[in-house]
Amino acid sequence: MNIQMLDIYTDYLISQNHKATATGLSALLDNEISHDKVTRFLHSGDFGSKELWLHTKSNIRAAEKKGGVLILDDSIEEKDYTDENDIVCWHYSHGKGRQVKGMNFLTCMARYDDISFPIGYEVVRKDVAYSELKTKKQRRKSSVTKNEIFRSLLQQAYENKVLFDYVLADNWFGSKENMKYIHDDLKKHFIIGIKSNRLAALTRKNGVKINYQQVSSLDLKDGDTIKVWLKDLAIPVCLLKKVFKNENGTTGTIYLVTNDLSIAGDHMYDIYKKRWRIEEFHKSIKQNASLAKSPTRRVRSQLNHMFSAMIAYCKLEKMKIKMALNHFAIKHKLVVRANQIAFRELTELRAQLLACA
Repeated sequence: MNIQMLDIYTDYLISQNHKATATGLSALLDNEISHDKVTRFLHSGDFGSKELWLHTKSNIRAAEKKGGVLILDDSIEEKDYTDENDIVCWHYSHGKGRQVKGMNFLTCMARYDDISFPIGYEVVRKDVAYSELKTKKQRRKSSVTKNEIFRSLLQQAYENKVLFDYVLADNWFGSKENMKYIHDDLKKHFIIGIKSNRLAALTRKNGVKINYQQVSSLDLKDGDTIKVWLKDLAIPVCLLKKVFKNENGTTGTIYLVTNDLSIAGDHMYDIYKKRWRIEEFHKSIKQNASLAKSPTRRVRSQLNHMFSAMIAYCKLEKMKIKMALNHFAIKHKLVVRANQIAFRELTELRAQLLACA
């Protein structure tokens, strides 16, 4: 890894406001670094989750303490006009309710109070091509499921001895395999969303769970908690029903489960709300770290650009801590400064033109 080029390129990803290109970086530096050198940097090596951990390990060790959480979620970086390949392909977007073309990546983030850093990530590879029997259309699918990636990222954090008390995830990762893995293998607590049609039982008889019903049919009010046994999950969990208001004034209901049977409902929801930080991460890495602004075409350069955007996000997080400004405020400060310099330059150019007239 060319550390010097990584430092330059990630600074460029933070400071620029348009497309992040090799020629753009070269022009910014008055051609002191050729665009070919930038291109070679993006094409050299395969940087990913392990290298991210090596880069951010010191930040985690400085910040980690009791009460930390691991947050896992996925996002899609849309690339409508990029040629399709194993990583730029069609994925179902839960936010849009339809298939979109882009890169689907899953991130594991460690959070301690207001400090958070990504410590691992994987890009979904749809590396298996197949043809639909009825339509004969060519499709792609992944040989590794998102839930398998979810568990592998947790395993990486566990092996790296990251300090955390809870694993937080939404209902798309509320599978029994994930819960069993966290409880049995990692010996950790989780707070995970589940869908309203998930089957649960309130009682056990002779060690067998009976009378399964959908959690939405349980007689629970907002904030109520109850011990239940989810279908096909051997351990009991604490179920919380929470009603919330959306920005448009409508209400929604979320169901959360945890294997920490001693936790109070309000405290459980307060911890789960920390999960929102990964949504802020998705927005910041796309807008402030130029993840969304790369015209790269090859798989290796696309993956290395994503790695660089992760490092750029970590830089912004460290600046946030020191400057007491959020990522968007830091970016705005840079944009205003750049516009001030451009305005003064324009004023001087006009003055020179008037003097020559």
